[in-house]
Amino acid sequence: MKAIVNHSYGTPEVLELSEVDPPAIGDEQMLVRVHAAAVNPLDWHMLTGTPYLMRLTEGLRRPKRVARGVDMAGVVERVGADVTAFRTGDRVFGGARGAFAELVAVAAKDVVAVPEKLSFEEAAALPVAAVTALQGLRDQGGLRAGQSVLINGAAGGVGTYAVQIAKAMGADVTGVCSTGNVELVRSLGADRVIDYTVDDFTADGRRFDIFLDNIGNRSLADCRRVLAPTGVYVIVGAPKKGKLLGPLKRVLAAKVRFVLSRRRAAWFIASETPDELRALVAMTEDGKLRSVIDRRYPLTDTAEAIAYQAQGHARGKVIISVVDPVVDIVEP
Repeated sequence: MKAIVNHSYGTPEVLELSEVDPPAIGDEQMLVRVHAAAVNPLDWHMLTGTPYLMRLTEGLRRPKRVARGVDMAGVVERVGADVTAFRTGDRVFGGARGAFAELVAVAAKDVVAVPEKLSFEEAAALPVAAVTALQGLRDQGGLRAGQSVLINGAAGGVGTYAVQIAKAMGADVTGVCSTGNVELVRSLGADRVIDYTVDDFTADGRRFDIFLDNIGNRSLADCRRVLAPTGVYVIVGAPKKGKLLGPLKRVLAAKVRFVLSRRRAAWFIASETPDELRALVAMTEDGKLRSVIDRRYPLTDTAEAIAYQAQGHARGKVIISVVDPVVDIVEP
């Protein structure tokens, strides 16, 4: 089978489309033929081995696990002896190491069924980004109906889901994005949209109960200033500078800066569970959540897809179409 691998850390140029053996499966696993996979910032970090702190577990000089990709949707080809929840031919989606491939082995307990109304691409887009948005707002922010939410980077992968999830939970939502994305963010349900090229969202006097920051491009003083007296600053994204500690430097600085006030800074690593995925599926079936897909690339162009996503300007999600790809024509 074909799979995207990297045997050394580096930029997308080190990625290879290789012929590898199909993965073996255990009694509680399934072999899934991947139809679509999603590109995430995590793929860039795993590819480049940054921040360097992650190399303590992923490999100091070269990656221990060479297969890339973490989100997929596809069709079950074979099930292990102890798998009863799924059978051959079922459509499933969820997290899977090595998702940029034709076949992937997954634990049956880690995936859920793809509903009929959802395409493989829409389903593959959900796991990391939508779960991050859900857990950031609900678990880290403690979002309750009637609260006000500010989402910086509202047109990105996490941001597009966060706008919709916050609205579904009864929040008053303000999204921050660039001029070209204002109408998109408004169409997702934002009560107001701030074009950061025109207005400074930290200077208009408005205060928010939760600030979900997908960008990390403003000073911590600015971020604290937009919070209500008991507000929560949830850090999702941070600038790529700082190869040693990555976002941890900003996280630690935020916690120190906020400690003397009733405001709180939070940072987390999203953890996908079937319950989280089912909650997201329920939102899509109720018409409260949809996947915004910016570009689609074939498996052969995965390096280009990761490079594009890493620029930080994608509207929603970037997708790798593996089976019968419908690929966007990108002008040079």
